[in-house]
Amino acid sequence: MSLIEDIDGKVALITGASSGIGEATAESLAEEGVNVALAARREDELAQLADRIESSGGDALVVPTDVTDEDEVKELVDRTHDEFGRIDILVNNAGVMLLEQVESADTDNFQQMVDVNLSGLMAVTHAVLPIMQQQGSGHVVNISSVAGRKSFPGSSAYSATKFGVNGFSRGLRKEVTGENDIRVTRIEPGFVDTELADHIPEDEQREQTQQMLESMDALTPEDIARSITYAVGQPGHVDVNELLIRPTQQEL
Repeated sequence: MSLIEDIDGKVALITGASSGIGEATAESLAEEGVNVALAARREDELAQLADRIESSGGDALVVPTDVTDEDEVKELVDRTHDEFGRIDILVNNAGVMLLEQVESADTDNFQQMVDVNLSGLMAVTHAVLPIMQQQGSGHVVNISSVAGRKSFPGSSAYSATKFGVNGFSRGLRKEVTGENDIRVTRIEPGFVDTELADHIPEDEQREQTQQMLESMDALTPEDIARSITYAVGQPGHVDVNELLIRPTQQEL
């Protein structure tokens, strides 16, 4: 028995698709026959990903997008809908992790995390939801974090955004349940070996995070991509609401 239904021909819009979890998810879904719209700020990386997908027989649309810009978000959604005629899956993956102690933090970094991790996610969802409602079906996948359940020193602002993602996801599910066959899933990864840690501005926090990653067999982007593919590949009456995924060796 297959663990997922046939999702060949569906359409997925993936933000933060230029690397890490977004990139791996695009490739995983494309392998299942899903048409993918790839959104991120780095157009060159998106183009390379699209080339790989299309060389394997898939269909990919590249739409350079800053999710903090509502005009660009609207263009992303419009172009995806115009190209494929529908949007079945939204993977809100764009995010930044700028870990700092509150007392010494640059508050511009606070704002950037709120804008990308939370406001951007809400803006893309707001733009896609009417299409799903008109279709009568759809699946919103929001990438949160274990930091959306438990905060730790240096993660206060980052955790605030991920707690926000969890709250938004719970409320959205209640709004759409019973109205249409629209499902909402939040994915909460623990330590994943991606470039997020490279951008931590505070030296001590960056070094501690790297040491934690090196101290265990950390998750890979492909691990999370498989989980997303599993969630969106369930029958329409099955709504996988949340998946908390941690490395076996992670205590936090």
